[in-house]
Amino acid sequence: MRAGVVIFPGTNCETETYYVLKDIVGFDTYYVWHEETSLNKFSLVVLPGGFSYGDYLRPGAMAKVSPVVESIMDYVEKEKGFVIGICNGFQILTEAGLLLGGLIRNQNLKFICKDVTLKVVNNELPFTHKFEKDEVIVIPIAHMDGRFVAHRDELEYLINKNLIFLKYEGENPNGSLFNIAGITNEKRNVFGMMPHPERNSEKLLGTGDGLKFFLSIKEYLENG
Repeated sequence: MRAGVVIFPGTNCETETYYVLKDIVGFDTYYVWHEETSLNKFSLVVLPGGFSYGDYLRPGAMAKVSPVVESIMDYVEKEKGFVIGICNGFQILTEAGLLLGGLIRNQNLKFICKDVTLKVVNNELPFTHKFEKDEVIVIPIAHMDGRFVAHRDELEYLINKNLIFLKYEGENPNGSLFNIAGITNEKRNVFGMMPHPERNSEKLLGTGDGLKFFLSIKEYLENG
């Protein structure tokens, strides 16, 4: 199974994402430059964290017009595989309209970089099924614009369709609406989360909790 790690100018988490996918999880992994126009050879496409285009205008606002994002839209529409957006990748997916809501400046107006406690509130997804229901995990965050917001009807839609899979537990570090840290789309083939699972996918780096996300998606793909 092939995984593609998308790189935009300003991406800075591609190396650790590539490492986890290839050397730990076992995907046949490739870097994908933002000018790529076809993703059909991949079972999984990951938009890693960073500051695409320097976060000018808004995080993800310039990246969303890159050729690869148009390719991602086609890839998602035709259900060719799965797309995961982490941190800046999540911001790009919301800007492109592939996920509901948006990510705005943290409530305290500061860049936050620390471990946070989270709860996996939906473990029935391709990206979460190796977790227990309501399992509490620890994953690092590193963002200035991680506050999830949505219109009331969008929030109700996310709740009613069970599209929220990850919530901040205890402390809400950025003021996200409904403590939301990760969501999916209705087809369950696009996932976005602000915390960085690739930064805690080995015991050497902490609890290793992040690895289950990537193992979940690989096992799901293997089982068809």
